[in-house]
Amino acid sequence: MAHNSASLIFNQQFERHLNPSTDQTEQPKAAAKNTLSKRVVVLLAATSALGPTAMQILLPAIPVIKEEFEVSAEVAQLTLSLSMLAIAIGTLAYGPLSDRYGRKPIMLVGLCITFLGSLFCYFAHSIDMLILGRIIQAFGGAVGLVLARAIVRDVYGPDQAARVIATLVMVMVVMPMLSPAVGGELMHRFGWESVFLVMSGLSLIIFVILQNALEETLAEPAPFDGVGAMLRNFLHLFRSRAFRGYALCVAFVSVVFFAFISAAPEIMISVLDRPATEYGYYFIMVPLGFMLGNSIARQFSHLGINRLITLGASLGVIGIVCAIGLQLIGLRHPLALFMPVALAVLGNGITLPNAQAAAINEFPQFAGTASGLTGFLQMAFSAVAAQLVAVIFNGTVYPLLTMMLLASLASLGFFLASTRVRSR
Repeated sequence: MAHNSASLIFNQQFERHLNPSTDQTEQPKAAAKNTLSKRVVVLLAATSALGPTAMQILLPAIPVIKEEFEVSAEVAQLTLSLSMLAIAIGTLAYGPLSDRYGRKPIMLVGLCITFLGSLFCYFAHSIDMLILGRIIQAFGGAVGLVLARAIVRDVYGPDQAARVIATLVMVMVVMPMLSPAVGGELMHRFGWESVFLVMSGLSLIIFVILQNALEETLAEPAPFDGVGAMLRNFLHLFRSRAFRGYALCVAFVSVVFFAFISAAPEIMISVLDRPATEYGYYFIMVPLGFMLGNSIARQFSHLGINRLITLGASLGVIGIVCAIGLQLIGLRHPLALFMPVALAVLGNGITLPNAQAAAINEFPQFAGTASGLTGFLQMAFSAVAAQLVAVIFNGTVYPLLTMMLLASLASLGFFLASTRVRSR
């Protein structure tokens, strides 16, 4: 009976989406007339950044871990790649659970898992234990990626949600971008294990503050009838061509970024013949580009979601084409790579929050589930790209830029497919 109820509710929502005569502007009852305080928005942004930050703060220590545990580079790399997959899986689980049990309790549970996983990593005495701890840590950290966006969508309407999500995305990307530098400094001063104490402390602080500052925003719990029903709900969402277009737009935008951060350090050293110390200085342009793109997304939100996605996705393609062109004419200076990539990432900063908001807006009643599926596609595609870019590396920059160009074109193409559905 519960399964029939869940299916009926979802099918009604699905039919409303397919029927253009049906009003889709209905907002959740809870917090419909409220706004989130700046403090809560900042905390949500920090929570959304927790998983990616924990994932990337260990990057400078991977060569040290390889030597300390006497393992191959491929095994040491599992501390990164498997944590990305754990985030992807976590994004699938947290959305439906939050639709059933509420945003706040699930958020707090995820933070607890992050805290425990970080401590597990700190006390790990073998590579197997460390990898397991990283999986636990990343699975917990995924909660912010899903629920921060769902909470924003609970409170704000579609256009305002895109503006607030732009803030969340900016912090979510910029914090992890800067975390390798922080991790390197911690490793230098206190040892590589110290990064896990920092992550456990950060997750504990966020837990305590959110426990007191965050109010429940879910208006009406949706029935949850187990994994089978959850997978059926995901299938319902993915059958929507508009949702599918926006969600894949998000996924391929993320591929551009993660492919670059996975390969750029090696390219800097082995292709451009630059010392590793210079990488951080040039890389600053990338988060700055993303921050500028997010600022544009917020300041020009009145232009509408689709116009901004068109602008951002187009800039993403133009930036990568420029990078390839500069390489073809023989410019091998790091600026010839990082500047056009920064332009592409600027476009990503415009595209990502708007495409995420558009995907979630397709089914407001299932914002958690939609956010979870979008986040899963985002991280799963990125995890594959991060490994693939290492496999196809041939001593030049072209395999990386080719992958980034194909991902940018795919992002634009899937978005255009979703807008064609809208125009019918």
